[in-house]
Amino acid sequence: MATSTALPAPSSTPNTMGVAAPSRPPSRPTGINRFAVTEKFSRVLAPRRAAPSGGPRKPPPRGPARAGGSRLPPPPRQLAPKDTRWWAGAAILTVSLLLLGFVSHVALFSVFQHHRAQDLSYQQLRTTLAKAETPVGQLDLDAELVTIGTPVALIQIGATKLTEVVVEGSTGEALRAGAGHRRDSVMPGQAGTSVILGRQTAYGGPFGSLNELKPGDEIAVTTGQGVHSYTVFALRRAGDPMPAPLAQGKGRLELMTADGLALFPSGVLHIDAELTSPVQTTPTKVLAYPALPPIERAMGQDQSRLFSSFFMLVIFAAAGITLWWLWTRWGKWQAWLIGVPIMLALGVTTADTIMNALPNLL
Repeated sequence: MATSTALPAPSSTPNTMGVAAPSRPPSRPTGINRFAVTEKFSRVLAPRRAAPSGGPRKPPPRGPARAGGSRLPPPPRQLAPKDTRWWAGAAILTVSLLLLGFVSHVALFSVFQHHRAQDLSYQQLRTTLAKAETPVGQLDLDAELVTIGTPVALIQIGATKLTEVVVEGSTGEALRAGAGHRRDSVMPGQAGTSVILGRQTAYGGPFGSLNELKPGDEIAVTTGQGVHSYTVFALRRAGDPMPAPLAQGKGRLELMTADGLALFPSGVLHIDAELTSPVQTTPTKVLAYPALPPIERAMGQDQSRLFSSFFMLVIFAAAGITLWWLWTRWGKWQAWLIGVPIMLALGVTTADTIMNALPNLL
């Protein structure tokens, strides 16, 4: 008698283990996230992909994506103050603007200063000549040494088309206004050697063309004692023979300026001229050459101006570093628009201060 075997009810889930599936799913413990466990096991059991033959995969490029799908290159790295290139850029910018300010001062601004000073000195000289109050010796009407910077003469050289007011004193400050009469020498037109110094390049460079003179050229000098005529008889430099000693009762004029390249002098150029007009009365001298301060001699320097020059250089360097910092933070055009005019003004002021500490014939 055949016995019928009851087949189990079909299950919706296939039984791959050969074990009868329970009629209802077992209850899962509380507090376990089924999705988290599934995700964790799927990461563990997932096969690892082999690295490409070309090496490790590069990270995707950074930066905003364009409309076509390509990406822009990353922005350039901002240089930090500790970066050597940052300081090199700041140094180059500062030195360049300082040189630009120095050249602008020598070639442009100092010329304006000289012309302005000459205009004022000429008006003052005309007034004192009309009143017969122009100093004709080392002492003024009050028996005091003539103040440095006082107009005392007018020199005219036809060969170089020079017309220049001569002031008393030959310091670097005095020679900014024009040619300067060395205070230990006699006035032009008197018995003895009258010495006049002038700059070669800066502040108009009134004596920059003296090297073009030749023996026989005429020089006229107007003082409180009239108009005096001189004739050039020698040009000499260091190592050349000195002129013959001046005879008693004769007059001579010596012009001195820097020789060589502009702002890079190789020595002093001397122009010797003989007085051809009548000799005028010579007042008593109270100041001799040994008592003349070194800053009033040829190529004299004012050492007291060195500290102010160094102080201005420090300020200019700090301004240059600030401008370079603004360049890296704000941008090129913003930094140029704001910083360059300030740097040029500081450069001109610094150059003017430095010129006072340099030799007085430059």
